[in-house]
Amino acid sequence: MSLKTKIKSYFFLEDDYDYNEMEEEMTEEEAETQKSMVRQQQVQKQNVVSLQSVQKSSKVILMEPRVYAEAQEISDHLKNRRSVVVNLQRIDHDQAKRIVDFLSGTVYAIGGDIQKIGMNIFLCTPDNVEVSGNISELLQENDSQESRW
Repeated sequence: MSLKTKIKSYFFLEDDYDYNEMEEEMTEEEAETQKSMVRQQQVQKQNVVSLQSVQKSSKVILMEPRVYAEAQEISDHLKNRRSVVVNLQRIDHDQAKRIVDFLSGTVYAIGGDIQKIGMNIFLCTPDNVEVSGNISELLQENDSQESRW
């Protein structure tokens, strides 16, 4: 036996163990334990979230449409997963209703949400944005003053 072989065997660097023999020696209990560990590892891998899928920066777009045709541009922002605050104060009431209807359909289609946050001001969010809180007290005061919506 050479010195190199002795060192390898001393530090277990030379693997003389046959893996087929190892499988034969395993009992059924050990095999089940190993299978359950593999299942646990698979479940853990499913819970891992890729950081690349998380957007690096979120944007909130402020829009003040003057014509109904601008509703499509707002919808494009929503489809690109950007939140949009829509100010409808400078547009005719009938056109504003049509825009709100159009945007309601858009946010429904993408699984988002639309909320009234002020007098003629709406917040449209895609599915990746969660809005919490409530400003209904302020809205009730404004609605009693002007029942435009």
